[in-house]
Amino acid sequence: MRIVSSQGFELRPTTTPTDAAQRDEVLQNPGFGRYFTDHMAHVRWTHADGWNSGEVRPYGPLSLDPAASVLHYAQEIFEGVKAYRHADGSVWTFRPEKNAARFQASARRLALPELDTETFIDSLKALVAQDIDWVPTPASEAEESSLYLRPFMIASEKFLGVRPSKEVDYYVIASPAAAYFKGGVKPVSIWLSRDYNRAGPGGTGAAKCGGNYASSLVAQQEAEANGCAQVAFLDAVEHKWIEELGGMNLFFVYKDGRIVTPELGTILEGVTRDSVLQLAADAGLKPEERRISIDEWRDGVKSGEISEVFACGTAAVITPIAELVTPEERIAGGEQTEIASELRKQLLDIQYGRAEDRHGWLTRLA
Repeated sequence: MRIVSSQGFELRPTTTPTDAAQRDEVLQNPGFGRYFTDHMAHVRWTHADGWNSGEVRPYGPLSLDPAASVLHYAQEIFEGVKAYRHADGSVWTFRPEKNAARFQASARRLALPELDTETFIDSLKALVAQDIDWVPTPASEAEESSLYLRPFMIASEKFLGVRPSKEVDYYVIASPAAAYFKGGVKPVSIWLSRDYNRAGPGGTGAAKCGGNYASSLVAQQEAEANGCAQVAFLDAVEHKWIEELGGMNLFFVYKDGRIVTPELGTILEGVTRDSVLQLAADAGLKPEERRISIDEWRDGVKSGEISEVFACGTAAVITPIAELVTPEERIAGGEQTEIASELRKQLLDIQYGRAEDRHGWLTRLA
């Protein structure tokens, strides 16, 4: 008998589900991206027929032809979403329509077909409903565990010509995740890349595609070699304007109430970034999206005009910056972390259902 979910996805449950005791052991210490749930969602697209009906099937290896376009021309995109267990046992996600819109924008830039918002969100619901026992239940407010959802799209046509693929596959996989920081949030040091750029005007910087992350890895290695946790990139034209980290957006808090983040264009439009801008305005701060130079960072911290610097993203939420390290100097990240800490708490309280969702950001998954 054909089983179909309430979202219209055909259900093909695994015949070898993870033992409950083994799953519970994983959930006690899941780390990040180490373990995966029993199922994955899948929708296929072809140039001739468009998007086909979706399915939730057992998690497992993909079958790709050695000539699949994604392996040769990197035509792929992805997203990062979290599912949060609330106190009543229900499961919610945060602003998935923003992820869907960014996924569509990334698809346009990579010449991939756009997946409609409804199907994107339904794929999350269908997978979470099937693997709901994998969503961690935080033991306390300090425990930021969640189920990390990774939607991605790959060009799967067997063809070596350089053109957009006529066959594409969309998947969602899920991985239980612990808090990004063990032992609590601590300010981190970041390395300023002088030799590498993440993106340039007209490039793929605003798209969430693997190539952007692959190109940042050598700079990340350089950061780690210099005792830093992350790497910051400058613009590719003048090499003076701060852009973003390898996987997070940046914010600068000024003592006069301004909170500044680098403007969009060659950087990723972060969902957490957009949420911070709104929460900052709600708190009476003055959000600005504009270019900020390395000199303004240095001079602002030195004069006391810049009181805090922090990074933000889905995985780590908000992370205070202790210092920016360059081959020539160490630039402080400001002496305070009060605004970063308060905004982080507000975000988490909304996501876990502990505070009123005044902006309608939450969507129930199960």
